[in-house]
This record gives sequence, C-alpha cells and structure tokens, in this order.
Amino acid sequence: MAAEALGWWGVPLAVGAGAIRVSTPFLFVSLGEVVTETSGRINLGLEGTLVMGAMSGYAISFYTGSPWLGVLAAGIVGSLLGALHAGICSLPKVNDIAVGIALLLFGTGLAFFLGTPFVAPQAPNLPSIPLGFWSDVPQIQAALKVNVLFFIGVAAAPLLAWALRNTGVGLMIRMVGDNAEAARAMGYSPLTVRLWATCFGGFMAGVGGSFLSLYYPGSWSEGLSSGQGIIAVALVIFARWRPMYCLWASLLFGGAGALGPALQSVGISQGYYLFNAAPYVLTLVIMIIACSPDRTLAGAPGELSITK
Repeated sequence: MAAEALGWWGVPLAVGAGAIRVSTPFLFVSLGEVVTETSGRINLGLEGTLVMGAMSGYAISFYTGSPWLGVLAAGIVGSLLGALHAGICSLPKVNDIAVGIALLLFGTGLAFFLGTPFVAPQAPNLPSIPLGFWSDVPQIQAALKVNVLFFIGVAAAPLLAWALRNTGVGLMIRMVGDNAEAARAMGYSPLTVRLWATCFGGFMAGVGGSFLSLYYPGSWSEGLSSGQGIIAVALVIFARWRPMYCLWASLLFGGAGALGPALQSVGISQGYYLFNAAPYVLTLVIMIIACSPDRTLAGAPGELSITK
C-alpha cells in the first residue's frame, strides 16, 4: 500500500484515496434521498435497495460481460424498489418509516437469496482513471486510481442543487415537500411527484450498490454493505437536505471508513476493529451534536414524516 511505502506521509494519501472510494456509495444514496425527502417522503429501505443493486449489478455484469450494463440494471432494480415503496406509502394510513424498514428487510433478504450463485464467480469490474500516472511509485499509482462513478456523483451534486432551486421540476418537488395542499391548488399531484422522486432515489441507491460489487471491493457477498444505506439516510439529515453538503459529508464519512486500513498499513494493528467502527461512531457523534431543539430539523421539508 502507499502508506507502507511512504511511511507516515502515506497515511494522508491512503485516507484521501480511501475516502474517494468509500464515499461513492454514500454520495449516490444521499443525493437520491435528498430528492426523495425534498418531496416529503423518507425512505429508510435504502439499505435493502443498495444491497439489491449490488447483487443485480454483479449478476448482469457476470452474464453480459459489461459492468456498465450492470450499473444500469442496478439502477433499474433500485427504481422498482422505490416504486414499490411509493406505491405502498400512497395507501391510506400507511407510515413511511414502517414501510421503509419492511423494504429494508425485504431487499436484503431477496438479494441474499438470489445472489447465492454469484458469491464465487468473478464478474467484470468497472474501470478506473489512473490519476497517479505522474508517479513512478506503484503504490501511489494504485492509490490514485479513481472510478468514473465517483466523478459522476461529484458532478451530480451541483447539478441537483441547481435543478432543485432553478427549474420547474425542482420547484414542483419542493412545493410538494413543503405544503401538499398548496401543490394541489397549483394542479400538482403529490402522490405522483413523490412516486417519481422515490424512484429517482431508488435508482441512485441501486447505482451506489453497483459500485460496491463492481469496483470496491469488487465482489458480491452478503456482508458487502455494512449499513451504508442506513448511514446515508442519517447523512442527509446532517447535510440539511442540501446536495452539496451531501458531497462533503460523504467524503468525511468515506475518510472515516478509510482510517483503519490506512493506519494498519503503517503497522498500527492494535485497535484495528475500533478504527473500522469510525464511520458508525462519527454518525452517532454527529447526530448527537446536531440534535439540539433549535437545529435538529433545520431545513427539513414541512411534509416529511419526521417533522410531524
């Protein structure tokens, strides 16, 4: 590893490179959930969507030989799970949070069941861009290989921020999320808007899942996600429902997730599992700090379930 070859100077490099890799699923899931929650619906089932996207993307890549078809398939499967969530939530007296938990269990269970044949076979993985071409050190070259999906996610953050503020579709989503009655008076259907917003959130979560199985770590197994879908939902609250904040928060969580392997590479193995728990500890600390009475739901859409 880069840190091992460069000594302690390699730790920041390893953490930075690891942050890019680890943050990519967080980024896609959180950006999709921003749109979903801006429309006034929360989807706690994204962990199941993430795992199902990872499995389906890996399976399609294995059968077709094209990892990009796997990414597309993962997004489509995620959209279908999003549509299922939206359809159930559109029924009278149905709670978004309860449905999300049920679909989390459904999605993970279905992925584990259908993905059993793909635990051993190796599917084609997504390519990376060699940003370390300037160096002759193999460890630096390996650390600075960045997948295209990360750049797509980085570009999507400002694009979504602009679209939500400056387009008719963005205005419609925000209006439905803030005041459904006002949206109906303007001729919009809140259920329809939330359906498409939830499908978009599911698509992004599915794509984030495909990154896990098709690039990092680049294989399919039942323990692939480690709760990243749930953490990403908490990340949206921390980011105050702003796409650009989701980008920075994802990098922060990604760096926390890369800290353990970076320190281990320079010989610090004591407390390794404690360092691996850094993303979960960070989630808890951030939620405690953010959960003051005057700041907890600052910027939250008025129709969101957690605001009522």
